[in-house]
Amino acid sequence: MKNRSVPTDSILPHLYYENMDDALAWLIKMFGFVEHFRFALPDGQLHGVMMHHGDAWIMLKNSGPTQTSPAKNGVNTQSLSVFLDDVEEHYRHAKSSGAQIVEELFNTEYGERQYSALDLEGHLWTFSKHIRDVSPDSWGAKIADPE
Repeated sequence: MKNRSVPTDSILPHLYYENMDDALAWLIKMFGFVEHFRFALPDGQLHGVMMHHGDAWIMLKNSGPTQTSPAKNGVNTQSLSVFLDDVEEHYRHAKSSGAQIVEELFNTEYGERQYSALDLEGHLWTFSKHIRDVSPDSWGAKIADPE
């Protein structure tokens, strides 16, 4: 189903972790991501991991001097939305596995069923399913005038 209020297209976010090995294992266990590939620096240190959950692709990277995780930074500057076929089962699994749920499962006015959780380093994840096709102007959004 498509939802005009929440379009999904192609983007590849990069998330930075202080401990990428632990983060990868946690994301696989809690949220059901699948590792696609990994690559190392010449010294053998793990540098990046490409993972996915269905059609949602994410690159995990090691923190560095100019990139860090919310756990080290003390603030969260972005969040990620991942669209699923069965958000209810995903929620039950994450909750029963011990994920820190920060927003319980609910239906939005803009046609989504979703919940939000923090990962082990403080990245905010929202997992969502399109449940209705909703025009943005029907719930109060103002559609931009084309120029």
